[in-house]
Amino acid sequence: MAARTAVVVGGGISGLATAIALSGRGWDVRVLERAPEFAEVGAGISLWSNALRALEAIGPGIADKVRGLGGAELYGGIQHRNGRWLTRADAVELTRRLGPVLMLHRADLLRTLLDAVAPEALVAGAEVTGVGFDGKSVTVTHTGGEGRGDLLVGADGIRSTVRRLVWPDMAPPRYAGYTAWRWVTPPLPGGPDGGGETWGAGTRFGRAPLPDHRMYCYATANTPEGVTGPTGEVAELRARFAKWHDPIPALVEAAAGTEVLRHDIYELPDVRPYARGRVVLLGDAAHAMTPNLGQGACQALEDAATLGAVLARDGDVVPALVRYDRLRRERTQDIVKRSRQMGAMGQWSSPVAVAVRDRLLALVPVKIAMRTLAPVVSWQPPDQR
Repeated sequence: MAARTAVVVGGGISGLATAIALSGRGWDVRVLERAPEFAEVGAGISLWSNALRALEAIGPGIADKVRGLGGAELYGGIQHRNGRWLTRADAVELTRRLGPVLMLHRADLLRTLLDAVAPEALVAGAEVTGVGFDGKSVTVTHTGGEGRGDLLVGADGIRSTVRRLVWPDMAPPRYAGYTAWRWVTPPLPGGPDGGGETWGAGTRFGRAPLPDHRMYCYATANTPEGVTGPTGEVAELRARFAKWHDPIPALVEAAAGTEVLRHDIYELPDVRPYARGRVVLLGDAAHAMTPNLGQGACQALEDAATLGAVLARDGDVVPALVRYDRLRRERTQDIVKRSRQMGAMGQWSSPVAVAVRDRLLALVPVKIAMRTLAPVVSWQPPDQR
């Protein structure tokens, strides 16, 4: 019997993970990437225990290779901008309660996934221009030609072309009200500290150690949509964070010799459903979320693992995608909501609200905060039998 065929649109983390999951189960897969090459633009990424379980389900040996890329994130908690701790988590206790957390560079993760996909499956420079259906297959038209498959996977990000073509009734991404800067420092003398977040009024600063004594840094600020730093992003970071507690001023200065990425933060209104016929959405194309829980990539990996499992269990693609939607939509949209709420609280700017927030954070036991994260990271891959 001929292998079933899948066209995956998007060559990022979710698209490549899906290609691995499907090809390992006998599918003939093609991955279409709009960019001229398969490469990740980004900085650091956190992989919680649910993402590591997803990687184990996606393909043999993938999780072990990823574990070799980064060490456990030593999450320090949340500080006031003067350095006072508002809440603090012990890394050992965090791991005991919620499992390991890996912090690594996005490019390293993408490279690991890319190495697990057959080169002949990768098609770069292919921008999708149309999608057609005939009941038994899906036809994808792109700038490099045309592809036909039993399944079309839209893993092409928050501005998904697949979603726009097949879900034309969906609302566009929604601006969360704040922008974010991201960068990775060069190796720091003596190595980075344990990391954590600092919350101000309408601003936040985060740091997390990477391998080789580098530090992944990120910062947020309430700004109008589409604004950029008039004299450069590093200058704006200095203006906002130079007087915050150590080591933040030094980390801002370290940004001067690196590529600083600035992106406004968006999320998707509820997409319903995640599957239509033989077309399915994964990752940011389905449930783009704010980064406040560190779950964007984790949920994309869960999507890929779940899709592989349901297609292995159900011989017919359409019922399998209905089951995928049932397994993924409620969970991911709940996490979108949780992340939005966390970000909104972190971005409060009223002095009274900030003072109340900081006091409440100091009063909430860490174990209660961990308990709220437990449903997010306790996910298990579905049974594919």
